[in-house]
Amino acid sequence: MVAVRARLELAKNYVAEKVLREVISYMDKNPEENFPRLINVARMLAKKELHKQQAAAILEAYRQNPAIRSYVNRLFNLHSNVKQGFIYNFFVNASVLGIPRQQQFEKETGVHIPNFFLLDPTSACNLRCEGCWAGEYAKHDTLELELVDRLCREAKEVGIYWMVMSGGEPFCWPHLFELAERHPDMAFMLYTNGTLIDDTVADRLLELGNVSPAISLEGWQEQTDARRGKGVFKRIVAAMDRLRERGLLFGFSLTATRDNVEVITSDAFIDFLVEKGAAYGWIFHYIPIGRAPDTDLMITPQQRAYLTERIPYIRTHKSIQIADFWNDGEVTGGCIGGGRRYFHITASGAVEPCAFIHFSLDNIKEKSLLEVLRSPLFQAYQRRQPFNDNLLRPCPLIDCPNCLREIVAESGARPTYRSAEQVLEGQIGNYLDKNAAEWGALAEGIWQRRHPDYAENS
Repeated sequence: MVAVRARLELAKNYVAEKVLREVISYMDKNPEENFPRLINVARMLAKKELHKQQAAAILEAYRQNPAIRSYVNRLFNLHSNVKQGFIYNFFVNASVLGIPRQQQFEKETGVHIPNFFLLDPTSACNLRCEGCWAGEYAKHDTLELELVDRLCREAKEVGIYWMVMSGGEPFCWPHLFELAERHPDMAFMLYTNGTLIDDTVADRLLELGNVSPAISLEGWQEQTDARRGKGVFKRIVAAMDRLRERGLLFGFSLTATRDNVEVITSDAFIDFLVEKGAAYGWIFHYIPIGRAPDTDLMITPQQRAYLTERIPYIRTHKSIQIADFWNDGEVTGGCIGGGRRYFHITASGAVEPCAFIHFSLDNIKEKSLLEVLRSPLFQAYQRRQPFNDNLLRPCPLIDCPNCLREIVAESGARPTYRSAEQVLEGQIGNYLDKNAAEWGALAEGIWQRRHPDYAENS
């Protein structure tokens, strides 16, 4: 009977993939007609009522909001290799088909399966940015192609078809293109400084179609060059031009500090990124970890409150989509780390709950994907999620520091470099406690205004 069910599920997925592949092909023409068709097929195939509702909400936003409609129509102008590669892999393999597969595997085995993972294939980098979050990892680590290939195969077996890469600099890893070529059914997003994207690299990305760079900058030339080095901003702009001219999908990554948060979210800067062709972006608040941590660079609670209003405004008024890694807890149901939605693998193979929480128990060189997902560290993490009922306070590092101390003590996790434990104690630990309390008081007011029932039940 189990075998029969498995064959039926395989047959259904085959039919679904054929239908969706055909619908994606419609993206070469007439978005006003074919995007609703695409969403309706996704809604029909979705197994959970929540996902059906989300698909309906996307379609309604497309019909009612000119900025959303303009954004979606921009995606129809991408090169066909990208639409049949990255877009299909992300929206179909990783989402419509992958998420139910993850849930079914969890039901059968009891192992919670995240939606994606972040991998540093190498710690090598051609820049030396001030305050780099990864700046204290060992400088000469790299992962072998066969190891990463094995990890991709294990991931797909449980329904994970989305890998994010960071570093180091992913384009410094010599096996990047071969990996993407070996796994044409996966979507690869790269956090990159963008300076190595020349014409040859851009042409290779176009051939592959399933790799999307997210280029890091700090604002305009003044802010970007101050942190990343003289001339970097101009090289980034040139890289964006190459990607846009080829019809490639790319995004950006912004680190919000006390000094630049208003600059990087200004109308002028966002409009510049849209004009350059960026389709999506990530905002990461500066966290005092890695190279020369500096608490004075952290955004203030008042600036964080500003972002809770400004980022949703940008998403509904500009032809671009931006995720705020910490302030979007309301969208994601709390912290996504600890294997709940993702986890992080360093260039040494150490498995961390998050790119910003540098503690580990396991190494992917010694264990399979499923073995590391059973980690006591991840289990301690997931037992406490969400870390706050107020989802504007999702993070155990900056919103609930005592939760992180408990997780580390309970699991026996070890720091992945010598100074990583500073976030738990001393000057930095004390600052994070104070900052969490100040943001907590401010976030309570915001949350209660958004959710009056929460105020009544508190």
